[in-house]
Amino acid sequence: DANGHMIPLLRLKSGAAYSLAVSATSGRIGPFSTKARVIGVYATGPVFLRLGDGGVAATTTDHFFPEGMSCDLALGGDLLDRGQYGYLAAVRADVDCTLYISEKE
Repeated sequence: DANGHMIPLLRLKSGAAYSLAVSATSGRIGPFSTKARVIGVYATGPVFLRLGDGGVAATTTDHFFPEGMSCDLALGGDLLDRGQYGYLAAVRADVDCTLYISEKE
């Protein structure tokens, strides 16, 4: 990681694979397990993403995530005790698509 600590490879959590239909209106998925440290995401179209609590909503000024890319996102619960995100919100960049999410622990 950025602090020079080794990051162990995480496994896919059984029963924790989700999909979210992404449209022009922000959608949200969660809550994620409190044991999940990371989520893997893959989008079939370009989207904007935001992690947060149960009221989180994504806008087109949030983090851009391109179509066809796979990425792991940390949910928190780190050594700096910044808390853990429980939800992911997404809104489309230009066309409706699907976002696939996998919890990892």
